[in-house]
Parts: sequence; C-alpha cells; structure tokens
Amino acid sequence: MNLWMRVVIVGSLFWLAACSNVPVKSGSDYKLAERASLYALEYWSFEGRLALSDSEESWTASIEWQHSKLQDAIKLSGPLGQGAVVISLMADGSVNIDTGDEEIQRSENIDEFIQQQLGFFVPVQALRYWVLGLTSPNENFDLTKHGFSQSQWDISYAQMQKIANIDQWMPRKLTAKQQQTKLKIIIDDWIL
Repeated sequence: MNLWMRVVIVGSLFWLAACSNVPVKSGSDYKLAERASLYALEYWSFEGRLALSDSEESWTASIEWQHSKLQDAIKLSGPLGQGAVVISLMADGSVNIDTGDEEIQRSENIDEFIQQQLGFFVPVQALRYWVLGLTSPNENFDLTKHGFSQSQWDISYAQMQKIANIDQWMPRKLTAKQQQTKLKIIIDDWIL
C-alpha cells in the first residue's frame, strides 16, 4: 500500500472518530435523583468494553448487553469475537450460559452459577441497574461523591455521555469495587 493511500485511510479514520463523538462530562456531575425515569425503560442495549480483576487474576472482554422485559442477554467476547460467552438472565429468575461449544447450561441460582462459570463473583442482577446509573431496587444504598455504595459494592461513575434521543446523560465509564474485586465498564454506544 502506498503512502498516499495510508494517509487517506488514517485521515478517514480520524474523521470518522471525530464525527462519532458524543458529549462527555465528568462523573462528578452524576445525580441519582435525576435518573428515576430510567427504571421504566423496557428496552435498552449498549456495546463497550469490560475489565474484571481480583487479587489473583484479571481479564478483559468486549461486552454487548441487550435488555428487554423477557431477558437480559450479555455477550462477552475476546479479540475478534473469540471465546464468546452469552449470559441470559431470564424473566423467570433463571440464568442460561452459552459458551458456544456445548449445550446451553441453566441454573436457578444466578450469582453462584455465574461465579462458578466465570471464576469471578459478579452481581449481574444488580449490575443490570448499575450500568444505567441506578441503584438496584429494594436494596439499601448510600450516596457517595461519584455514585453510591450498595450490597457491599462501591459504584462510581467517572464519565457520563449525552444521549440525544432521550435528552439524558448515561454512564460512559463506571467502576464497581468490592474488596479486591474490581469491575470496570466503558460504554461506547447506547441504544435507548
């Protein structure tokens, strides 16, 4: 590939990146009280990146999360979609995990089953609210400077991004920590 073609391609990528930017602000502007209407959302989805670590190991993945009344489908995958796992939280309170190489596994004990399969404890049922910037309903919480604490987890929002079609600021960068376990999510694209 000649130099001119490389310049055109790189320039085009920078131009596309500049055009796709959404307004972003600091998480210090996060206000839980302004988010109550989001509990009523029946459908939402996002794409982004996830990093999970504890004292012994860590891993990163791309994340695609689709929420509807019937289920939450969370797809985690490595580079170029390799090693994809789909976690489906069903409306009946069960969880299905599809690793793509065997039959779909199912359990009624969501948190324990996900920990067994992933090797990390991830409070997925609460995380369904936390990614929206909400507290999990019917659970006690304490407000903090950049978020809140709930169920022994500290949830903070480093950045919020403007979603024009609903005129709402949604999380862009969030972190959930419990002791030595740390979960970071960067959300690149919301669909509400």
